[in-house]
Amino acid sequence: MRTGRSACAGGSEEVLRGVRAAAFAVGGRAADMAPSRSLRIPVAVLLLLLWGAPWTHGRRSDVRIITDENWRELLEGEWMIEFYAPWCPACQNLQPEWESFAEWGEDLEVNVAKVDVTEQPGLSGRFIITALPTIYHCKNGEFRRYQGSRTKKDFINFISEKEWKSIEPVSSWLGPGSVLMSSMSALFQLSMWIRTCHNYFIEDLGLPVWGSYTVFALATLLSGLLLGLCMIFVADCLCPSKRRRPQPYPSNKKIETLRGQETRLRLHN
Repeated sequence: MRTGRSACAGGSEEVLRGVRAAAFAVGGRAADMAPSRSLRIPVAVLLLLLWGAPWTHGRRSDVRIITDENWRELLEGEWMIEFYAPWCPACQNLQPEWESFAEWGEDLEVNVAKVDVTEQPGLSGRFIITALPTIYHCKNGEFRRYQGSRTKKDFINFISEKEWKSIEPVSSWLGPGSVLMSSMSALFQLSMWIRTCHNYFIEDLGLPVWGSYTVFALATLLSGLLLGLCMIFVADCLCPSKRRRPQPYPSNKKIETLRGQETRLRLHN
């Protein structure tokens, strides 16, 4: 963070030098053409605007971006993660406080990050995000949901005074790295993929809405048929059915023996 500020300050000094030289040239020409002090006011305003521009627009954010590709970085170290959406008013109100809190990340030895749920639907399902904004604290792979006030001071106290120890961590089978949550993440990604395909069929290919639904219905039936065949094949391989052997046809000797026994029984009776 200090390196970014020093680089920004260095850039602002170079811009300021160039502006001063230009202002000096303009001021000198203005003095030659019309020795009036009225031109000094716009030049001073221009200097103030250019002096503050690098600090307001060129400053690098200290908040890290988490995606489906790098989310496992959360399993190491201490993190504070915000789940937000650009259209959410409460998320927009939280952003200044979150950015200010991120400036203290280096001093508090905590990583401050955020996740855009509209761009990362898999992480939305992996962490079971049902409200926005949602904030999680993570310490060496243990996740806890933050329920306190959403101000910079409260965030700093939460980390510095270790208030997170009083919160019960998320159980392992509901953790983001569990098999259950990985399956949930896959379902969320599949839903987003279906939505993208639906928009592509309607907007790009020009299909009607019922045509898009028909395509998905046929794809569902075909995939169900293939899945059923695969399950039957696997079940037959694991638990093969026992084949019954056909009963042998009795030979002539056995027939004669049976007839003799029947004749004896009749005579005896």
